[in-house]
Order: sequence, then structure tokens, then C-alpha cells
Amino acid sequence: MILKGKKVVIMGVRNKWSIAWGAAKSAYEQGAEVICTCSEDSIEKVQELVKEIPGTSVYVCGDVSKDENIDKCLEEIKKNHGKIDGLLHAIAHANTEDLRNDFILTSREGYAHAQDVSSYSLIAIVRMAREKEMLNEGASIVAYTYYGSEKAIVGYNVMGVAKAALEASIRYLSKDLGVDGYRINGISAGPIKTLSAKGIKDFSSILDVVEERAPLHRNVTIKEVGDSTAFLFSNMSSAITGEIIHVDNGFSVVGV
Repeated sequence: MILKGKKVVIMGVRNKWSIAWGAAKSAYEQGAEVICTCSEDSIEKVQELVKEIPGTSVYVCGDVSKDENIDKCLEEIKKNHGKIDGLLHAIAHANTEDLRNDFILTSREGYAHAQDVSSYSLIAIVRMAREKEMLNEGASIVAYTYYGSEKAIVGYNVMGVAKAALEASIRYLSKDLGVDGYRINGISAGPIKTLSAKGIKDFSSILDVVEERAPLHRNVTIKEVGDSTAFLFSNMSSAITGEIIHVDNGFSVVGV
């Protein structure tokens, strides 16, 4: 058990198909005490879900575009659990019309919204966690991203731009956090059928392409992404920071 004795916060669990849920289960299986956060409208569903991993706590983290919601959530976690060893940021959102329409039609408001929720929230969460002195020595932070940050993926649009900003933020945060001995990395997961993925036009065709062209000729699972997250939380990855690790069955390395 590579996470025995560690406490990890998994932010962004929505349902049993969430990649964040895969991370929660993997962390539990590796011996960690798991603390989940979710939106207010999914609290009952997540509370029922965590019965599968006994001892897991659930907290509501409201709209992360408002600092007071992040502050309240982290304060409650610190009060009830003390310092933590790992934190997963699995939070993202874009307006449906900005995913369905051509990217050039993205509104100023829609662009700002996607950046605020999907990218800036990582900076705000990490800063507040450090200010509250709730990160244990050697704490590891992980954020989820996607290949659409690197290449133009039909239907990913403004979310791809937000994820590109998220990845750049991880690199800059690694420098600031490294002074205190904390690490931060990103996992670029292959496409997975999640609730969020439903907002992407013709998503099923993306899965078909990955299965055809990826070196391992299959799509990734939430367990595989979760296991990679557990590794980044663990001391086994103690020299890794500022990296974006692809967990996509090799799809990102294939050319024509």
C-alpha cells in the first residue's frame, strides 16, 4: 500500500463515472484516508457512492469562481482532518454553447468562465491550502487535463484553451511550491465517458479513433487514471514535479 498513513483530498467527484471517483477508489485501495468534495447538487449521490469506501468524508465545495466557497471548504477539511498529504484538482466547466459552436464564436464571458473554473481555481485552491498551512511536508498535488490542450480537438474548443492554461499553471506553480518541498503534476488522461464528456460533440467518434490508433488499441479507464494519481501522491514519485504525464495508452505519441 503506497499511500498507507496518508490523507488525500479528491476535489470534483460527481458520480461513479467520474475520473475523480477512480482516483478516490485507487487512493483508498492504496491505504489512504480519502476526503472528497463535490458540488451541492451532487452531494446526495456522492454520499451514497462513498459507502463503497468506508471512512470517506464528503464536503460541498460550491462555485469555485468565488474564493469564499473554496475558503469555506478547505477550512472545514482542515478543522476536521488536520493536514493533508495529497490533493487532486478534477474541476472543470465550460458553457455548452461554447463547446457546441465553432471556437471562433466563443463569447468573452464564456472564455472567462472556462478559464476561471477550469484553470484559475487550481491556483486559488493551492494558494489557500498553503496559506492555511494544511499541506504536510512533501505534499503532492495533481490536476487533470486532456490532449485537447496540445492539439485542436473538434468540439473541445474553449476547454482546450483552459486546459492549456492549466498545464502552464502547473509548471509555474511547481517552482513556487518547490521552495516548501511540495510537488504538483498534471495527468493528461485519454478520453473517458464521463458526464462532462457528454457536452463534447461526437464524443463517441473520439473513443473510436483512440481505440484504432493508440499503440495499446484501447481506451483508458478511470481505474488506470486513478492508479496513476495514487502513484503521484506517493513517495515513489518524490522527484517528479511540474510534469504533464499522459495516461492515454500511448495515443499522444502517435503521428500519422
